Amino acid sequence: MVSMRSKVAACASILLFVMNVPSLFAADAAPALTGSVSSAEEGVMEGVLISAKKAGSPLTITVVSDAQGRYRFPAAKLDPGQYRISIRAIGYDLDGRVNAEVVAQKTASADLKLRKTTDLAAQMTNAEWLSSMPGEQKMKNTLLGCVGCHSLERIVRSKYDADGFLATVQRMSTYANQSTPLNPQKRLTTRATELVGEDRVRVQRAQADFLASVNLSQSATWDYALKTFPRPKGKATQVVYTEYDLPRPTIEPHDVVLDPEGNAWYSNFGGQTLGKIDPKTGKHSEFPVPELKKGSPVGALSLRNDRDGNLWLGMMYQGGVAKFDRKSEKFQTWPIPAEMNSANTQVNMTSPMNIAVDGKVWSQNNGFAGIHRIDLKTGKWETWEPFKASPQGHNIYDVVADSKNNAYFTDIGREHVGRIDAKTGEITLFATPTKDSGPRRAMMDDQDRLWFGEYRANAIAVFDTKSTEFKEWKLPMPWAAPYDVAVDKNGHAWTGSMLNDRISRLDPKTGQFTEYLLPKQTNVRRVYVDNTTTPVTFWVGSNHGASIVKLEPLE
Repeated sequence: MVSMRSKVAACASILLFVMNVPSLFAADAAPALTGSVSSAEEGVMEGVLISAKKAGSPLTITVVSDAQGRYRFPAAKLDPGQYRISIRAIGYDLDGRVNAEVVAQKTASADLKLRKTTDLAAQMTNAEWLSSMPGEQKMKNTLLGCVGCHSLERIVRSKYDADGFLATVQRMSTYANQSTPLNPQKRLTTRATELVGEDRVRVQRAQADFLASVNLSQSATWDYALKTFPRPKGKATQVVYTEYDLPRPTIEPHDVVLDPEGNAWYSNFGGQTLGKIDPKTGKHSEFPVPELKKGSPVGALSLRNDRDGNLWLGMMYQGGVAKFDRKSEKFQTWPIPAEMNSANTQVNMTSPMNIAVDGKVWSQNNGFAGIHRIDLKTGKWETWEPFKASPQGHNIYDVVADSKNNAYFTDIGREHVGRIDAKTGEITLFATPTKDSGPRRAMMDDQDRLWFGEYRANAIAVFDTKSTEFKEWKLPMPWAAPYDVAVDKNGHAWTGSMLNDRISRLDPKTGQFTEYLLPKQTNVRRVYVDNTTTPVTFWVGSNHGASIVKLEPLE
């Protein structure tokens, strides 16, 4: 076998030799690019993510080294041309700059050498920072609200003292939850469910004191050990990723769904657009979403399909829901009535899957922990307030309809799943087995079972709406903070972490998880599984990375 090992300086490139190797991906196809990964410290290395990006292309392809330290790019994934090679392996950097020249119907080879990194902190995930920090669980939990806008690295590298942090925390609380450092947006007012006055300041002061104890305000380096998580092994290395870059760094792809033609659509969390990518060509299209409430923060959260293939958006601070007809490429909107449209109105979610039952769609309102139902013919909005008597601490996150269009909702502020009977309007609350679990995003399967992420319990759960029984599964790694769940045609449950950059696949029959590490730091939100492929294909937006990620397991 002919290969060249990297012994060059950081600006040098590795020359790649062409060779023939046995096929590993198909009976009649050899890989486009292959090689080994090693370091002086470990020898051959399993679980290293190797990414290849062609000059001028919006696509990045990533594979993972196996137990023998070998990596292989399928020929179907790399067109002829020059590629920049990069890696992800906690604690290591690529030893020198590597370019690869891929030639049609040939196999290029490059053996990659890694060296110990000189800046471990820059590689750490939010979950690794939380695992490293000293302090009580309840104080660390307060940071789960920070990662929606920025990384924890920004906090721990800062030099604010407690007073400086108090001012910063108070300023941060005035921003909308779709804000990022590149695209901050001010809220018009606070939610009705939030603390006010002295109680609010007391909580903010406690958080400021904690943050000042874990940053660099008192020393040049951290006075606690930096703890890292292990690299992928076994099944978690049997995967190919495709990342589609979006045209602007301020695009925030929150939800990603596929249409019957295989196009990937996404909601823009921080902008008034609906986006589409053709995975076959990489072509990107955008459609302007109507602005209903000038002066309020822009952006949409949920994106869901109805049975006719229309796309529905929760318009958040714009105060309404929208339907996008893919054939006519036009929007229809249902704004919340003026008497309900307050400064804190925040309509995040829609549940259009079973509109055919009664012509009505469910939604929710983060402004006051409410549930809405909209009659699509008359435009009438109905409202339920499950926690009206004691709203503080509650926060209705998602609402999902069952097959009879009854509404089920999640209370991320506490530990409740709720039901609203579509005929009687009766509300019933069910508490998860784990207290303060933080139920977040949810999906209803074809057996009318509600699957959801338990954000603060580090678990995913299912609620059987017929038996009213819960079942929970704890994720293997700490601080996974699962946001959502999607169940595939094999009965496996998929979830993603906003903190540790891992996508987890659960086999509920065995309780075993497979955890795939994503190629880059990725603020995962809604997860989506395409059941038309074999094996299934997983999709997610990189909410802070302005990209769409496709994960294809090889088994």
